[in-house]
Amino acid sequence: MTQTQILEKVGHSPTLNTVLMVEDTLKETGEVITLAELKRRLPRKVMHHTLVQILDYLQIGGKIIIGTKGILWIYAERKELDELIKRGTEI
Repeated sequence: MTQTQILEKVGHSPTLNTVLMVEDTLKETGEVITLAELKRRLPRKVMHHTLVQILDYLQIGGKIIIGTKGILWIYAERKELDELIKRGTEI
């Protein structure tokens, strides 16, 4: 199911502020976190369906991995990549 199909099925989307809040919380965690723990760590409450929709969006975008033990932030920001490229060996 594509992201567009998901949005058409649901009929509404989370606000950008809510998506950014979830992203920031996952980035700050830096480790595998369960859905229940993520809900506890968010600065304000988010409806379960909305949170699942945001997590689907982040997974489709390659920013998180959702596994059996929880959720993990995997996206490397560009400045981190630039540092890795500078330190890397040219082939």
